Amino acid sequence: MKILISIILVISMQSCIGQENSKSSQYDSFKVTKTNAEWQELLSPEAYYVLRESGTERAFSSPLNNNEVIGIYECAACKTPLFKSENKFDSGTGWPSFDQEIVGNVAYSKDGSAYYGFEEHCATCGSHLGHIFNDGPKNTTGKRHCINGVALNFVPKK
Repeated sequence: MKILISIILVISMQSCIGQENSKSSQYDSFKVTKTNAEWQELLSPEAYYVLRESGTERAFSSPLNNNEVIGIYECAACKTPLFKSENKFDSGTGWPSFDQEIVGNVAYSKDGSAYYGFEEHCATCGSHLGHIFNDGPKNTTGKRHCINGVALNFVPKK
């Protein structure tokens, strides 16, 4: 039994190391690249945790969750426009949710978990935004882009 547990731990550790290495090389292939130190200088600790370490902010903690002003939601790291306010809806989950992205500005990767499925990234800098689900509004796309508010800047329409 101890041998089996040891083998499982070694495999798990190798898997985590492999994921970390692939994530850092994944970040190197985007148009905007910075060192970890540069990102830490640019972003708040919470934004760095979410955007660069694939963290998740606490539900209902973002003021953008209830924002109903017309405008564009952009990447908090590199300012790439990601979502339009006309595609935002109240999912009741506690995170800003959209039924579609600005095409070409959001990238996707397999999350590795059975629940989340696909992780969303800024296609320009690779920053983690959130996850996409198939439980969005049926009258539009059926998609729910569940996005961390700290990953977004809001730019009101002028």
